[in-house]
Amino acid sequence: MSTTEIFLIAMAITFALPYLVWRLGGTDYFAPLVIVQILSGIVLGPGILGRAFPEYYQFVFNPQVVGSLNGIAWWAVMLFVWIAGIELDLKKAWAHRVESGITAGLALGVPMAFGAVAAVALMQLGPQWIGERAQTWQFIVGVGMSCAVTALPILILLMEKLEVLRQPIGQRILRYASLDDIAIWSVLAIILMDWSRIGKQAVFLGAFALLTVLFRRLMVRIPRNDRWYVGIVWLALCALGADWCGLHYMVGAFLAGVVMDADWFDQAQMDQLRHNVLLVMMPVYFLSTGLRTQWGTDGGAVIVLAAAILLAASICGKLIGVHAAGRILRWQPGEAGIIGWLLQTKALIMIVFSNVLLDKQLITPSTFTALLLMAVGSTMLTVPIVAPRLARIKELVFRAS
Repeated sequence: MSTTEIFLIAMAITFALPYLVWRLGGTDYFAPLVIVQILSGIVLGPGILGRAFPEYYQFVFNPQVVGSLNGIAWWAVMLFVWIAGIELDLKKAWAHRVESGITAGLALGVPMAFGAVAAVALMQLGPQWIGERAQTWQFIVGVGMSCAVTALPILILLMEKLEVLRQPIGQRILRYASLDDIAIWSVLAIILMDWSRIGKQAVFLGAFALLTVLFRRLMVRIPRNDRWYVGIVWLALCALGADWCGLHYMVGAFLAGVVMDADWFDQAQMDQLRHNVLLVMMPVYFLSTGLRTQWGTDGGAVIVLAAAILLAASICGKLIGVHAAGRILRWQPGEAGIIGWLLQTKALIMIVFSNVLLDKQLITPSTFTALLLMAVGSTMLTVPIVAPRLARIKELVFRAS
């Protein structure tokens, strides 16, 4: 068969398998389609499909096909991160800066500290966790931040499902998650700072600051429909510059979006673009992510143990941090639990974050697999735990912010 035909087989499997599991299995309550797509990527990877049917795996996911899939995956995740950057609304966070700052700081800082402790514990289990190019502090901070991440796009999806997105509590949670999103990418940029390439990175950041001023002046002067094309060119150039200087193309994609204003675009078109990226392109990214997982020669028992340690650190740290914020700010009973579990949602952004760490060889495929399992597990717990709590205290949803 030709490479094109095998590529199309891979694409058909990528889209058909998670859809059938999601639709026929009725998983939407605890695992929305995007979570099933991530799990399908893991199943189709070398650790499961490749181990059970090695000849079939090597036939379908040969180097030529994987190269084509990776190209789609790179562009898909750049678009996704770019849109996430555009949609960050920090104006409301600034208007409630004391409350938002305390909550976001504790919701990020405490699980990051717990995750850092978990990273040190992993290092005691053996040398298979820290990447070849990682300094110890980069590994510890990277894993720690992975435990603290909140996935804003998936958070929005789950809050829509729970019917709290447009309510005061939902808007508060969005403020906290938006501030944490900025912190997450800032920490990633610090982790990726390369002193041997500091000159290039300084050139990129200086050029980015100057061009951002010119770019923003241009965008307000051109027709609204033209802004999409110009914005996509801006995305490609920022991602190129960031990758050239040693940061990462995904850092560049986020920077490209965060300096743009959401009100430059029609919100319905933005929603449609995000929907289409998730529908048409991101499943390929999830497959590409699954192809990078590694289970080891022991069948993955140690990796599952590592994932459990990371999951415990993530959940305990997030809940303790948010409950501390609730005590300081004197929230009503029940609020901290709901907010803490919703901010526990990880999935997409943590997968993007850990992919960057893997690309830069700061973590190993074994660590990446453990982090991926942790992200999926924490996200799948959210709705089953939050929904009954909301049902018991419905009046909380309508309390003024």
